[in-house]
Amino acid sequence: MTAEPPAKRKCIGVDCENEAGSLQCPTCLKLGLKDSFFCSQDCFKRSWTTHKSIHKSQSSLFRNIFPPNIVSEPDPLTGTFNPFPTFPFTGPLRPVYPLSERRTVPASIPYPDYAGDGNPKSERIAGRNKIEILDKKQQEGMRKVCRLAREVLDTAAAAAVPGVTTDYIDEVVHKACLERESYPSPLNYCRFPKSVCTSVNEIICHGIPDKRVLVDGDILNIDVTLYHGGFHGDINETYYIGDKAKADPDSVRVVETTRECLDKAIELIKPGALFRDYGSVIEKHAKSRDCSVIKTYCGHGINSLFHCAPNIPHYAKNKAVGAAKEGMCFTVEPMIALGTYRDKTWPDDWTSATADGKRTAQFEHTFLVTADGVEVLTARTPTSPGGPVPMPVTNGESAQNGTK
Repeated sequence: MTAEPPAKRKCIGVDCENEAGSLQCPTCLKLGLKDSFFCSQDCFKRSWTTHKSIHKSQSSLFRNIFPPNIVSEPDPLTGTFNPFPTFPFTGPLRPVYPLSERRTVPASIPYPDYAGDGNPKSERIAGRNKIEILDKKQQEGMRKVCRLAREVLDTAAAAAVPGVTTDYIDEVVHKACLERESYPSPLNYCRFPKSVCTSVNEIICHGIPDKRVLVDGDILNIDVTLYHGGFHGDINETYYIGDKAKADPDSVRVVETTRECLDKAIELIKPGALFRDYGSVIEKHAKSRDCSVIKTYCGHGINSLFHCAPNIPHYAKNKAVGAAKEGMCFTVEPMIALGTYRDKTWPDDWTSATADGKRTAQFEHTFLVTADGVEVLTARTPTSPGGPVPMPVTNGESAQNGTK
């Protein structure tokens, strides 16, 4: 009797159709996660940005079970504290804990599959490389949820003024989602504790809303995603907090450059456009303004899944595979920094800061590829807060949007 040959394993690398070898992700092995096989070291490196999200859900679980031993003493006047006093923060921003209690969602509102245990099982099961083409009914579902996401972001932006906390912004977003019979997609996604991401100043993305008060001169990215009718709609913008931010040349330069980078990428989106090409125009424009492009995070497919294929890198000379086709939905969401493109994650396993502590901005839309171009599903409306501002006039220079 002959033994059956071992079953062939498929490489879990992004956009890879190869058979896997014996190479496994070392972090997955440490966390006890099985079947993380790749075909090569190059494939593993290329897929790292997407693959590491698996680690977040597992490491966050351990952090909840085994909380950090060292925290600062609460302020006797406010009761707030920094949970990571020994961490070498890269910039002036600090977390202000304790976090508010997790907000609840009525059972009458449909939940995504991760709402209970934090594990987006459908994303793990779905074909890692297959890009879904949406039919007309699914496209209408995406249009509706993205319209709602725009409404919620605009509501949050109107509330973002000096003197309020980012936790208050989270409360505003959560209530606005419930009013629209929608689930706030970030809530418990890989155990993210809040309903929105709020990223201030040097925070690139995934900032956790807390008790820090916004001050005149801050810049704030609000990243909103809704789950409604079985679909996710994802959008974010960076806003100036108070007049001091609009008068700061560096803040205006990074915010308006990022806004323009997304606009230039939109001009390319149409059937046949290669996913790798968006990064080239984004990086070219960022460099022309003496800014850098964050490489760790990318745009992504979105539909009934929060994150799926394709991946959309924002930097030049990337190796993204594939091209846009009619019926695809995905995001483009460039993150641009005044200094280095490198990042450092806080011990909360979410908050990503620039490695040099300099300011950064991000803008994002969800797109539907059409027969002759693209539909911006999360487009601004005439009443949307925010919008472009001119570069502050200094030393007699003429005022132009985003120029030095």
